[in-house]
Amino acid sequence: MKFLEYTPLDRLNDFLSRVNFGERTIKGCLEAYSCKHTGTDKKLSLSLEHEILDYLGKSSDTDSSSPAEYLLSRSSRKTLIYLVLTLYHLYPDYDFSLVKAHQFFTEESWDSFKLIFETYMLEASKEWIEVNGGNSLLEALYKALDEVVRLSECEIYSYNPDCDVDPFLEKGSIWSFNFFFYNRKLKRVVSFRFCCISNLMADGFLGDLCYEDDGEIFDGMDM
Repeated sequence: MKFLEYTPLDRLNDFLSRVNFGERTIKGCLEAYSCKHTGTDKKLSLSLEHEILDYLGKSSDTDSSSPAEYLLSRSSRKTLIYLVLTLYHLYPDYDFSLVKAHQFFTEESWDSFKLIFETYMLEASKEWIEVNGGNSLLEALYKALDEVVRLSECEIYSYNPDCDVDPFLEKGSIWSFNFFFYNRKLKRVVSFRFCCISNLMADGFLGDLCYEDDGEIFDGMDM
């Protein structure tokens, strides 16, 4: 996997680096990668493939919705490996299990992504219009993604792991979403992470406040 630089993504990243609304901040980041193996990718890819085959060898699942059924398809396994390799490049110090990761990936449509984006990024979209004018934030995002990965040819995946195993989750996070736009023909994938963070929690203000309150509660008590 090789990181790819694209000016249209840079403009969006500059805006989404920190949209501050006082008590909360909305952040987002778009990163594009080529799916051609570089460096340790080939070794890691083989390791992930062996993990799948080992899992399939031990699995007795027959349910069509089970991980085993999905992973029997070579094409599905290849897609999943590319997505997990992207995760490794985003968080190189985190150990992702491919079989477990499969359980957290959900295939989406542009419409389902659009609904989530317009609902949760409404304030950021208004700020975009005030700062940049012209097209909406969603339109600018669509145009940039289309230039990089040709959205009409893309498979879209959301990644929603459990909170205790989510490397994307930041301190003070109120909500967060992780999407991947994968073009099989171009062998290219774009990750898009966006979240809302409580500035009070992120700055430790609430933690300090709770500590001070606890101190007041115990004042005057024999302990």
